[in-house]
Amino acid sequence: MALKSLKKKRRVQVIALAAVALIVSTALIGYAMRDGINLFRSPTQVTEAPPASNEVFRIGGLVEEGSLIRGAGQEIRFNVTDGGATVPVVFAGVLPDLFAENQGMVGTGRYVDGVFEASEILAKHDENYMPKEVVDALKEQGVYQEHGDQDS
Repeated sequence: MALKSLKKKRRVQVIALAAVALIVSTALIGYAMRDGINLFRSPTQVTEAPPASNEVFRIGGLVEEGSLIRGAGQEIRFNVTDGGATVPVVFAGVLPDLFAENQGMVGTGRYVDGVFEASEILAKHDENYMPKEVVDALKEQGVYQEHGDQDS
């Protein structure tokens, strides 16, 4: 009789230990991924509900024509727009080769004091290759037009 209760007690201990290990591993995975999850926002969403200055997120849209300013050193300033709102962007680094005015871009960074401080900039030459979120935001504002295959 004592042997059966010992087996039962051991089984309960193993199940409890496995449950604790599962909870701890889930918590560690969530903690590790907290910085890896970057939400996407359009310029309109950023201006309507500005995120906290410590929140890292992605912003995308078109580089506004006439807004590109190359400063001293590697600092670049420009505006990104979705047709409904415009957000100023500052970036210190080397821009991708395909980066240009009136072209699509996606930036990762923080929104501090009304300026998006980008840590990374991605650019595409043709709107056909823009991320789905950017296309949806531009369509929502009535700015995006479908393009056929064309060389630009």
